[in-house]
Amino acid sequence: MSEAKATQSVQSGEARSSAIMAAGTLVSRFLGFAKTWMLGAALGLGSTVNDTFINANNLPNLIFLLVAGGVFNAVLVPQIIKASNAPDRGADYISRLLTLAVLVLLALTALVTLAAPLVIDLTTQGYSEQQKALAVTFAFWCLPQIFFYGLYALLTQVLNAHGAFGPAMWAPILNNLVAIAGLGMFIWILGANITNPHTLDNWGPTQTFLVAGFSTIGVVAQTAILLIPVLKLRLGLRPRFGWRGVGLGQAAKLSVWTLLTAAVGQLAFLYVMKIATIPGAERLRLDNEGQTTAASTLPGNAVLEVASQLYLLPHSIIALSLATVLFNRMTRASQDGNKAELRDALSHGLRTMAVATVFGALALFALAGPLGMFFSGGKPQDGVMLAQTLTILALSTPFMSANFMMSRVFYANEDARTPLYVQLLLAVVYVVGAFIIQFLPVGQIIYAIAVLYTLGNILSVVISVVFLRKLLGHLDGPRIANSYIRMGYAGLGSAIAGALALWLLGSYRADGFAWSSRPAALVTVVVVGPVMLVAYLLLLRVFRVTELRDLMRPLMGRFGRGVPAPAGAGAAAEPTTAARATVSDDTGLIPRISGEFDAASFRAGPALEPEPAVEHSAPGEDAPTTYLPDEDVPGTARGGRFRPQVPLPGRRTYQGQAGRNPYFPAEEKDKE
Repeated sequence: MSEAKATQSVQSGEARSSAIMAAGTLVSRFLGFAKTWMLGAALGLGSTVNDTFINANNLPNLIFLLVAGGVFNAVLVPQIIKASNAPDRGADYISRLLTLAVLVLLALTALVTLAAPLVIDLTTQGYSEQQKALAVTFAFWCLPQIFFYGLYALLTQVLNAHGAFGPAMWAPILNNLVAIAGLGMFIWILGANITNPHTLDNWGPTQTFLVAGFSTIGVVAQTAILLIPVLKLRLGLRPRFGWRGVGLGQAAKLSVWTLLTAAVGQLAFLYVMKIATIPGAERLRLDNEGQTTAASTLPGNAVLEVASQLYLLPHSIIALSLATVLFNRMTRASQDGNKAELRDALSHGLRTMAVATVFGALALFALAGPLGMFFSGGKPQDGVMLAQTLTILALSTPFMSANFMMSRVFYANEDARTPLYVQLLLAVVYVVGAFIIQFLPVGQIIYAIAVLYTLGNILSVVISVVFLRKLLGHLDGPRIANSYIRMGYAGLGSAIAGALALWLLGSYRADGFAWSSRPAALVTVVVVGPVMLVAYLLLLRVFRVTELRDLMRPLMGRFGRGVPAPAGAGAAAEPTTAARATVSDDTGLIPRISGEFDAASFRAGPALEPEPAVEHSAPGEDAPTTYLPDEDVPGTARGGRFRPQVPLPGRRTYQGQAGRNPYFPAEEKDKE
């Protein structure tokens, strides 16, 4: 088969698998926002009960990422991928890993769940005894999710290693549907918060089960449904003990910097979230004293959570997709020692990504009011608090995505230590900032935390630029700045068009159409959003922003609609060897201002399919997909004064001959 046809076949397979993943991710996020809307309707966005539940429901994901998430992504992912290339498709090796991981997860989950009162004490501040009792109850229901998050991550990697990328992207849809069903029954049986307020005084076991119980059942269902495609692989997985020679010790040593990066980020986040619980506790005190008006103006961590989910949307849809496409290009350039190509890939990514993130930031800023009202639970005051928080966070969206793209350069260069330095500097800023924020007036704490994260996003870019200049010499600054300025002009024109449309709909008056009801707010978003988008696209053409075409090409490819590349650009130069994937998208480098579990965090890498047979292949055999280099391939990490050569996890870890680990006694029935 010719090289051109082989390349076309591989790219076609990538497009199909990427389209499946993208569709699943988009549907899941849409249902996630539906769940958030229903939670606000059921409990009220600015209620003490909602603040308490969100804090408890975020704990399983945060604790899993803190204690085990880095190990799973940085250590187990490369091991599973490599083991899957063995003659037994990794059945024996993966069985042992799964057995060990399940035992560790069970022990961790049991320990943390039993320590729920202590966990609540460590992660909250100022809770009354009544609120603390409800928080502990929620925690007992939610903390078992730790086990199922871990098992989900493991099953996802087994499927990814065998080319099944779709199921893990669609499984969270079931999770959201189960949670939505529970909230729907809550509203149907007990009434929405706007008509039947749900407080600590009238809260009971039924409410807890419908909210926290169904949240956990959703996570269980998300994990259980993955067992179906795993069983279809027919690997014969079963409990296997005896872990000597598995190679996890050496892999853990190699990945220590990645693990520390994740841990530092999560610890800083937990401390900030502890400070974010102060307003909810103060709101309860004011309510008990009869100062309901003053209490209603205090935004809590539920407001910050919803604003975070909205603000992360442009990044999660656009930046993650583009970074996945460009990471392989960066890796090849780094392995070839081609700094010019690595710099060009980064420049291309930053400029192309900005087309979407600049518009996303301005759209969220302009539409903050209607979006706030839509997710408010029916109370305009809650909508105002959400809108104010969102306007602070929205404008930093391009900086967060830019920092994420920059971090790909470090990992492509097999440098897991520099991201730790960046994360340490940011963690110091967040912890010191949060410590100071707790002494501000209570009504300003959530807004101040939003400002802190905005400053952190900007600072992260500055820090990353300093490190990248040492690595690359320069970052193609003039061309990047020129593109951003032209996009800024287009975005400003789009914002003006949106502001005019909002004014015509009365969005700047308290009694205006957008603030009359949640359906009216949704109509406002649906009407004004396209107006802003059309104005932005027209102005991009006026200002000759060519990066728009570059953005649409990979995005259309993700949905199975190929956009032909310019002649001689990229397509012919792409090698037919499938690029490897070394780490997951979620490295902990980005501030996690939302505790919501993100299934995409545990995707091993881009969707690659085995290559078609080439002329030099043995008859009847296909060239295998290469995700990771062979064990004897030397590392390509570059050393420095403060950074010796430290490869990414998964490189040069001993496993013995593929499928013949001497420490694993072979059984005759396994060979048959």
